Amino acid sequence: MDFKLTEQHEMIRDTVRKFTEREIKPVAAKMDREKELDPDLLKKMADEGLFGFIVPEEYGGAGLDKVGYCLAMEEIGRGDASVTVTLSAHQSLACVPIILDGSDEQKEKYLPLMAGGEKIGAFALTEPGAGSDAAALKTTAVRDGGNFIVNGTKLWCSNGGIAGVIIIFAVTDAEKGAHGGITAFIVESGFPGFKVGKIEDKMGIRASNTAELIFEDMKVPADNMLGIYGAGFITAMKTLDVGRLGLGAGCVGASKEMLEMSLRHASERVQFGKPIAEQGAVQFMLADMTMDVYAMESMVYRAASAADAGEKFSRESAIVKAFCSEAGDRVVDLAMQVHAGMGYMADYPVERFYRDSRINRIFEGTNEIQRLVIFRDLLKKGGY
Repeated sequence: MDFKLTEQHEMIRDTVRKFTEREIKPVAAKMDREKELDPDLLKKMADEGLFGFIVPEEYGGAGLDKVGYCLAMEEIGRGDASVTVTLSAHQSLACVPIILDGSDEQKEKYLPLMAGGEKIGAFALTEPGAGSDAAALKTTAVRDGGNFIVNGTKLWCSNGGIAGVIIIFAVTDAEKGAHGGITAFIVESGFPGFKVGKIEDKMGIRASNTAELIFEDMKVPADNMLGIYGAGFITAMKTLDVGRLGLGAGCVGASKEMLEMSLRHASERVQFGKPIAEQGAVQFMLADMTMDVYAMESMVYRAASAADAGEKFSRESAIVKAFCSEAGDRVVDLAMQVHAGMGYMADYPVERFYRDSRINRIFEGTNEIQRLVIFRDLLKKGGY
């Protein structure tokens, strides 16, 4: 397979890398401490077009293919996981379902605002009793004339407290269950009955807004139903396939940053009269990190290329998500070991990357769920 990047891909990577170095890295530690994204950074991201990577050009976005999108998310991942999550939730999880299943009117109404960063997007699926079992939703949507009346609560919604556009999933026919009984809707934060609840305090990705959303007789216009009535579960699964590619790409970027930082440190840190990079134990750590980065990068761009070619990629995206999140944890753990006491201190980025990395094995479908997806597809196809 040919993984040679196009001229556009190279340009996207270089542009986003420069932005990350110039604008994200200098404020990342401060945002982590203050548990909030820098408003000036958000404006700069909007001005740079970062909110519209994946949005088609006719709606004001860059119209990147999946490889280009992953390259952009990789470079953001080098700088800060909170920014990565904010952009990924906005694009992979909020823009993508509108692109995939939205009507022409919905695309024209929402995508230009989202591509320009005027409206930040979110994706609300998880509930108090529905996490890995996404089909166990309790939020309901009942038709009432020209509206749907929605009642329920969503948990741990990335961007939930700052989003203007939220993709939600609600039960419209309990008897049909997941396949036929769940419908997707485009919700605006200004809709009557919409309320932001608790803003979560987290171990990592602390500057990323994670919120509880409460719907109390929320009125959603019938025109805001997304896709086919009863087919919301399919919309959610298609969306998460794309989201997992972006998550994997963010892990690649963070891991490359940790590897490069560790190599510099090992070359400069002197113990027993020589740089620790000359110690065999440290050399093996750096070699192990390099192997994981190579495997992660290969997986992400192979899967993204398959998606761009129109091939089914649910199994591939599950593999990317599970492997890259676990390999990313291994890499940052080794980075901590190479940096030793220095890496454990909050003055250095390794400590923040270490905390940020752990969530990747949990959200967008736990890695245990990814293994179920992989096995079931393997069984269905009778082999690899």
